[in-house]
Amino acid sequence: MADVLELDLVEISPNADPPVCKITDYQKFLYQQKKKQKEIKAKTVQVVVKEIRFGPNTDEHDFQFKMRHAERFLQEGAKVKAYVFFKGRSILFKEQGEILLLKFAQELEEIGKVEQLPQLEGKRMTMFISPKKKK
Repeated sequence: MADVLELDLVEISPNADPPVCKITDYQKFLYQQKKKQKEIKAKTVQVVVKEIRFGPNTDEHDFQFKMRHAERFLQEGAKVKAYVFFKGRSILFKEQGEILLLKFAQELEEIGKVEQLPQLEGKRMTMFISPKKKK
């Protein structure tokens, strides 16, 4: 039948019982499959992670400045990775770094929720905040 219509016999679902075939133009079939894949890829959401770095002795003005940036990132829909970087002997101020990150999370609790509480990894104490879903 495919030869008579000058088209191709394309196997649509080889795992079905019996296998499903269709008489169609093979190039058109490939084009439509690519188009569907492109649509699916376009609909996927890219998760953007923005980083904000603090020192263990960050003063109030710098803290507020970085907090405003984090607010903007969360409103744009990006996740925020806030971390305190300890260098040299500043690792002695671990508690101070944790307090700083918890204060940061508390300030942003209206527009973001804490995904991961402060966790020390080597010389960094990291915390993730993701934007709250809009209602």
